[in-house]
Amino acid sequence: MNGIIRIRQIDNERGVGMTWKLDRTLKTPVYLQIAELLERSIASGEYPPGSPLPSERKLAEQLGVNRSTIVQAYAELRSAGLVESKVGSGTTVSRSKWGISPSHTPNWRQYAEGGSFLPNLPFMRRIRSSMRHHGQMIDMASGELAEPLFPSGLLQSIMQEQPFTEPLGYDHPQGNPQLRVELSAFLRKQGIAAPEASILVTSGSQQSLYLITQCLLAPGDAVAIEDPSYCYSLPMFQSAGLRICRLPVHHDGIDPDDIARLYREHRIRMLFLNPNYQNPTGTSLSMEKRQRVLAIAAELRIPIVEDDPFSLTSFHHQALPSLKALDKEDIVLYIGSLSKIAASGLRIGWLVAPQTVVSRLADARQQMDFGLSILPQWLAGRLLASNEFPLHLQMLRKALEAKQQRMIGALEHYFSEKLAFTAHPGGLNLWCKSKENISDHRLLEESIQRGLVFVPGSVYGSEEGFIRLSYARPEPEQMEIGIERLAAALRASLASKS
Repeated sequence: MNGIIRIRQIDNERGVGMTWKLDRTLKTPVYLQIAELLERSIASGEYPPGSPLPSERKLAEQLGVNRSTIVQAYAELRSAGLVESKVGSGTTVSRSKWGISPSHTPNWRQYAEGGSFLPNLPFMRRIRSSMRHHGQMIDMASGELAEPLFPSGLLQSIMQEQPFTEPLGYDHPQGNPQLRVELSAFLRKQGIAAPEASILVTSGSQQSLYLITQCLLAPGDAVAIEDPSYCYSLPMFQSAGLRICRLPVHHDGIDPDDIARLYREHRIRMLFLNPNYQNPTGTSLSMEKRQRVLAIAAELRIPIVEDDPFSLTSFHHQALPSLKALDKEDIVLYIGSLSKIAASGLRIGWLVAPQTVVSRLADARQQMDFGLSILPQWLAGRLLASNEFPLHLQMLRKALEAKQQRMIGALEHYFSEKLAFTAHPGGLNLWCKSKENISDHRLLEESIQRGLVFVPGSVYGSEEGFIRLSYARPEPEQMEIGIERLAAALRASLASKS
């Protein structure tokens, strides 16, 4: 039982119980650590068949965890058929002889751990869990816009003023035709020629990436991804059996020569790039490098997947043209969504690709869900067609710039020279590097204890000491409080090493 240390044996009102010290530096969630130790205790006879386990409340007090953690641990044991729970009687060890007599309940843990689709990274599960169980947490981890930045008033006006008359049956496999007309016009304003037939409507950028990795690539294929990159936080690449090759990101983006080198060494089959306000670094690929990337990819016949969520967040001027806008050889698959510029809850994204690719991915998506709901598609189409949507984008850019400046001011006040970062005129994040030698896990845990979450840089493939701070979600008045908590967490992390 690596990571769990038995301190002493005690008696309590429910029978034999144990007090343990949990190792929170492990990747294994705390509730699984508890479940595994109880499982060993049952196997060793310390908890005989029919004996009661400590109450959820009592065990939570002994271990210093939330009661919900014990509830999860006991649920794991029930799924394995080791314990039984009855209302009013608590939880007892199954009377069947453990390990010999089969339980009627399937061992759901084995099923959950045996699938080919990998779970989220432990850091990401820890961050999301802390948000669910801590009402006062300041969220500098999420890339989601704050509620006041949503075009809520505009959406309400659309629903009140425009009657919904669309059929309620299954929609077109590629997405609602009228929405694709509006998307085509919307993309044309950004220099992207995308007829409706070349557009697939998705539930967001991640569904587009999932369809690409599952349908256009095969296990063992090598792909090139920026380093660091948001893609590293998505286990879907490993779930698809892909070999990942790194393209280091510099102050002006990747080095195009690295593409040719990786092709020679690994025969990479696809590039995944985020050229404008790259996530997490915030850098933008220079115009010269964009042209060279396209030329090299065309020469080697390597498709480029361009994920472009942030171009329209550019504060002062239009961002550099997307790779798709510069693409003359039809080698770029272009991904976008409304999540970072309107509302994540709409769940509307799009993929622009050759018709052959769109048809293949639309067929696969139909096998999954028969297409998206007509209601958010109808609403998104009206939103894009509204004369007020450009005004919303102007407001959004100003608000994001103000929030970024407020975060910068707080970082300069509380960290002085201890945290290095470079601000970029767009995007939702600051990419920071601690000048102290710190542990990602320790800093995150110290921050969570103080009511702040962020994303450690190692989630995106970087070395320890980098952190991504998002200024999109916190309210302006929370910015200083959150950065002050981060500074206190850093001090505590460093003190724990000495």
